[in-house]
Amino acid sequence: MKLRKLMFVLPNLFTVTSIFCGFYAITLCAGEADPVHLYQAALAIFFAMFFDGFDGRVARLTKTQSDFGVQLDSLADVVSFGAAPALLVYKWALAPLGFAGLFISFAFAACGALRLARFNVLAARNPHGGGGSFFVGLPIPIAAGMLVSVIISHHVASQGEPLRESAYVPVAVAVAGLSLLMVSTVRYRTFKDTRPNRKSAAVFMLMVAAGVAIATQYHPAWLLVACCGAYLALGLVESAVQVRTHLAARKLAAGSAAVAGVIDDEDDDEESEDGEGPRNNGPAFL
Repeated sequence: MKLRKLMFVLPNLFTVTSIFCGFYAITLCAGEADPVHLYQAALAIFFAMFFDGFDGRVARLTKTQSDFGVQLDSLADVVSFGAAPALLVYKWALAPLGFAGLFISFAFAACGALRLARFNVLAARNPHGGGGSFFVGLPIPIAAGMLVSVIISHHVASQGEPLRESAYVPVAVAVAGLSLLMVSTVRYRTFKDTRPNRKSAAVFMLMVAAGVAIATQYHPAWLLVACCGAYLALGLVESAVQVRTHLAARKLAAGSAAVAGVIDDEDDDEESEDGEGPRNNGPAFL
């Protein structure tokens, strides 16, 4: 019995370690942080993603899922993938923009918290918990991973040079876009139902070929950005196709209903002409 109780602590240790990585990243960003400190903070958030990705798997393997673990994981994500990346990107690129940069950084953390709250509500309503084939909105670890991958790749590729002033506004636009994607209804795949087959093997080989091309033509560090960007693009493309299909189905249904209405009207007219249908012949005594 005691061993079983200890097993419930194991996945929570991964979650708490993720919180520690996020907190460490915040301490590195505090004060006058130089590019090296910001790079180390990005690495800390990257390790937080690693621990966050394994706490759920450990809970499923040990069959120790609990409501407490779900809530703790959400709180950890707010710290490690909401507050920490927001402060990091503020120190890295958005601080020179003044209040606009501060507001955009805050919006990233706030939208991440809203996205997690929505996920918890949907998971509570779902009889199968939070599982499923799609996420509603961009997951906050992926949004944080996109920012972190850009910061890590830039630091490695530029050999520690600060970000250029011309890149401040594009970074602000990218952060605002990630914030909106988190609270949007764009669906992103969870890949929980992926099974080894020819199709998945072909996609994997295509990704490997694309990664080799990026690593040889540019810099290996940009592979992180390419992977996160491909996931973002996949969700947007699939959602656009789904919306187009839904609109086409609605248009087809509306057209079918209109044709059915015309046919019904023609049938009523034919019945009236043949004397088989009801007519308005006036009063019965005439």
